[in-house]
Amino acid sequence: MRRRLLLILLLVATPAAAAVAGWRMVGPTARLAQGPLVVEIPAHEGVTGITDRLIDADAIRSRWAFLAVTVARRSARSLRAGEYEIPRGTNVVGMVKLLESGRVLHHTVLLPEGATVIELARTLERERLATAEDVLHVARDREFLQRHGIEADSVEGYLFPDTYQFVRGMRAEEILGPMIQRLRARVTPDMLDRARARGLGLHQLLTLASIVEREAVAPEERRTIAAVFWNRLKRDMPLQADPTVQYAVGKERRTLTRADLQADHPYNTYRRTGLPPGPIASPGLPAIEATLDPAPVAYLYFVAVDERHHHFSTTIDEHAQAVARYRMARGRN
Repeated sequence: MRRRLLLILLLVATPAAAAVAGWRMVGPTARLAQGPLVVEIPAHEGVTGITDRLIDADAIRSRWAFLAVTVARRSARSLRAGEYEIPRGTNVVGMVKLLESGRVLHHTVLLPEGATVIELARTLERERLATAEDVLHVARDREFLQRHGIEADSVEGYLFPDTYQFVRGMRAEEILGPMIQRLRARVTPDMLDRARARGLGLHQLLTLASIVEREAVAPEERRTIAAVFWNRLKRDMPLQADPTVQYAVGKERRTLTRADLQADHPYNTYRRTGLPPGPIASPGLPAIEATLDPAPVAYLYFVAVDERHHHFSTTIDEHAQAVARYRMARGRN
């Protein structure tokens, strides 16, 4: 009797134990029970390689359970590459469904107004979306430029300042392309007509607007600064814009020296009149609008009063007095 009872208990317990073991194999790992997990699946990785990566990341408990689910769902060949954020508590079935869906993790990248291609390249490399070397190579690639209708040596100034969403695995061309397309969409035919009325094509408009963008900190000064540059261009005076020299000598936003101002470079607007060969940064719409609609003033000079504002002058004597006054004020501080 006792043997029969033990046999019955054994027959009942075995399926139950198997069920518990099976549930543990397909259930979430201890790591996923604590919170979400980010896993990256490279392109062209086979199902075995994907399984190994998930095991190494502690995203699944059992190789065999994952492989069994992919076989049952006939999805071994439809698991998609990319970077995935696996939600907390995801089991093996949910894992397979996520990799089937291709719902990869998106990274937000901000290209601020006045940013340069080099600054963007560093941001993308920091976010591990592309190497700075690849970005800079594509930015100057003649075939890429021709494909996007850019008649210049670089995409500098043609990348629209905005917030973008990218995923890991995108090529540099796929990252820069939408930025150019957004510029084309935001610079309207009316803007181009107004630019032509002032003797500027798109390239020249972006060039002048980029200088206004980098010079103007306070939004209310954009149109006045634009007016100063327009007034100088009309008189064939050099623009004498510090940001163009910073661009020329690679100092970006750092203080210039006397030697920098004497550098023989096409972008040195202290030594050369007219516009430089191209944009020095990405201008935003407000800077472009200010360039197309400068303030009705006769100013020819300005000097920084503080980190945001400038003093504007019409004559060189007034400007010299302002420079001396504000240098003295800074010296006291």
